[in-house]
Amino acid sequence: MKPALINAHAQQVLQAVQGSIASHSAAADLAITRSWRRCLDQYQLDPASRRAPNVVEQPRLQDHRAPLEHIIAEAHWQMSSLHQQLGRDGHVVLLTDARGVAIDSVFNESERTEVQRSGLWLGSVWSEDYEGTNGVGTCLVERQHVTIRRDEHFRGKHVGLTCSASPIFDASGELLAVLNLSSVREEHSLQKHFQAMALTNLSAKLIESCFFLGHDPQRYLLRFHPEAGFVGLLGEGLLSFDESARICSVNQAAMDLLGLSRDHLLGQSLTTLLETPIEQVLSQASAQPSVCWPVRLVDGRLFYGQLREPLRQAPSVIPAIPKIDDVRVCLEDPRLQRGFARALRVLERDVPVFLKGETGTGKEAFAAALHRASTRANQPFVAINCAAIPESLIESELFGYRGGSFTGARKDGMIGKLEQAHGGILFLDEIADMPLALQTRLLRVLEERQVVPLGGATAKPLDVRLISASHQDLQACVADKRFREDLFYRVAGFAVELPALRDRSDKGSLLDLLLREEAAGARVRLDAGVRERLLTQPWPGNVRQLRTCLRTLVALAVEGRITLDDVAELLPTEAVAAAENPLGVSERQTLLTLIEAEHWHIARVAARLGISRNTLYRKLRHHGISRPGSGMGQH
Repeated sequence: MKPALINAHAQQVLQAVQGSIASHSAAADLAITRSWRRCLDQYQLDPASRRAPNVVEQPRLQDHRAPLEHIIAEAHWQMSSLHQQLGRDGHVVLLTDARGVAIDSVFNESERTEVQRSGLWLGSVWSEDYEGTNGVGTCLVERQHVTIRRDEHFRGKHVGLTCSASPIFDASGELLAVLNLSSVREEHSLQKHFQAMALTNLSAKLIESCFFLGHDPQRYLLRFHPEAGFVGLLGEGLLSFDESARICSVNQAAMDLLGLSRDHLLGQSLTTLLETPIEQVLSQASAQPSVCWPVRLVDGRLFYGQLREPLRQAPSVIPAIPKIDDVRVCLEDPRLQRGFARALRVLERDVPVFLKGETGTGKEAFAAALHRASTRANQPFVAINCAAIPESLIESELFGYRGGSFTGARKDGMIGKLEQAHGGILFLDEIADMPLALQTRLLRVLEERQVVPLGGATAKPLDVRLISASHQDLQACVADKRFREDLFYRVAGFAVELPALRDRSDKGSLLDLLLREEAAGARVRLDAGVRERLLTQPWPGNVRQLRTCLRTLVALAVEGRITLDDVAELLPTEAVAAAENPLGVSERQTLLTLIEAEHWHIARVAARLGISRNTLYRKLRHHGISRPGSGMGQH
């Protein structure tokens, strides 16, 4: 903004605070007047200051994000929906913590420069004591929805923005976060302005309700409303209580419906509110309640409710890191340790986990380890590789089918992977390769939590925790229209990047673990120099390539002895070629080793590598590998 305009705005602010502007001006809004006075008297800010925004560095940003990973995962889908409903262009949706630090954002990538010029980026600090009157900062102080339009901002630098901000409270009534919608373009119509306010407030309430529903699964959760049809909707009352019927938390809607304050309700016995016997109430509890039943208060009012029973098998404290022996995976690299612990925590809260990393980094092993360490360890773990199943079969693999649904179908039908995973964990590997039409159906299943087999008419309830993975950049796939944006936000609740083997600090421990597994109890000795040679390899195929190499070396070992000659035969050091392209040489040798081990069965080699057959064919052509005297191989 031009300096002259900033200075003019500063004069307007000073005159308004001093009371010399007419009452019809922006200063007539009491919340804004209070904020402007705080900015001058308490924070001693200069409305004409043009200093740059305060942005926390990446390590500190992670410190702000970490305590709210659960809310970020719940909020991101709602933020994207809000952004889409408002037409996307010129809008930025921010989620900040209770100190005003932006911990998540949604905006059009094409508008990045404009967004950053306005200071609306990750890590930016929007507290009122730093940026003056603004949507986030003033919302944090006022603890209610506020809208700050253009010249209502304290600092002249921000008068190009219009911001609507709503608070998000936790189950104890503490301010948890702020959802903020900012427009970086010219003022929209009054109708659009009110629409933005309403949608932002609605989105914040939805995020708040989602948080409440998942915050304490070890308690009973009562959902209630005077109208049965409103149970499960935004205006429902939410109340949690323990085994002794002591009320532990309530939402604002519950307080409004009961006409009682949080202080009056917390710690009280539910029996003091209800005329209906508590035994009768508890008899209605179920893991996934779907039917409303009447409950009468002591004052005679009638409500309708649903009661969710506590999650009995969940531990009171989720372990930060299970013992290595318990999860049977090497987690000595600090990045892997932190990623595993955080992924486990959010998975227990039913937040989808997305694993990304190069091919062969051990995504399925990581997912299986999360399953073994979770409270669902005794329930199914079902893995499906979306790239390894032909497109014509993947739908029936996922959803199953009734007998006679299509030509070639089994007479008695087939239970799909989704239904097999009921009660446990579903792992969708290489999800980026899922056909678009199937993505639409999967999204519906994840939203509705029920599945209908092909040829079936009856939906079955579905309780699964989801882990998905891909070596591809899912956001790039969304940009290329190869992956649905709404499904992306549904599956990428919490992302963990698995480092390439060459970058791991625990390569030695991983080598020892894999060697023990491949030796299967047999005694194996490594000659001098073998271990060093294996640890210094670039391993472009990552953990998968290392495991295959070790399996081959164990098979070739004479009297349990692995020699440097054995290693050299598998990993030849062709001086010139290796110097020019060491990754290419190693990949070529890996392909040769695998394809010979599988007797040129292309489908099996592709499955072992976790890639599609088309990708495998491209690699074989690139390295000049072909089957002597015949075609490329079997399908």
